[in-house]
Amino acid sequence: MNILIIGATSGIGYELWKHYATSGNTVVITGRRNEILSRQIKERPVDTLAFQCDMADCSAFNSMLKNVMAKLGHLDLAIVCAGVGELNPELDVSTELSTIAVNVNGWTNAIDSIYKIFEKQRSGHLVAITSVGGLQPTPIAPSYSASKAFQINYTKSLQRKSKGSAIVVTEIRPGLVDTRMAKGDGLFWVMPLNKAVKEIIRAINKKKKLTIVTTRWRMLNWLLKHFA
Repeated sequence: MNILIIGATSGIGYELWKHYATSGNTVVITGRRNEILSRQIKERPVDTLAFQCDMADCSAFNSMLKNVMAKLGHLDLAIVCAGVGELNPELDVSTELSTIAVNVNGWTNAIDSIYKIFEKQRSGHLVAITSVGGLQPTPIAPSYSASKAFQINYTKSLQRKSKGSAIVVTEIRPGLVDTRMAKGDGLFWVMPLNKAVKEIIRAINKKKKLTIVTTRWRMLNWLLKHFA
């Protein structure tokens, strides 16, 4: 398969790259940190292509995607992992706006641009990594929870749009995973990264519409949805 992973230099995206780059696929990875991308290329040179790109820069992202398609010709699977999340109880406006620039503006541009490629191809599998955090507003990270709520509803809209076509849209909705995105005191149910990624890979393979990772967070997701 030809696979694109947006945000592959850390956390879930990095682990997904390690999985798919050893399965006979061609994997294109993107991220902001060129030094990490360079190490990834050296580690898996046969299976990996890398492009430095900040998803918040929509123009740069679109140019990168055009280059990717020129090299691949066809895209089978695209996973959008990139995102930011900062604790901001003081409501520093620059922090809120930078979060929105990535998680809303950049994310929407990336998702839509990839979806249009799949429409042109008349096939493709788009995977959006959202968050259980989008179900519950939080005063310590308002823009993060709001942006994840946006992503959840936007992904649902694309699922309805793709109904009846050969385009598959999967939402992966993790709880707290042991990555640098998990911030704050008194965190609970923080999942080991390898366990979360195994569940994500299973959901992608089965082309599921929605997977909440892991079982405990599926229960909390249900409670938040019905009683919060």
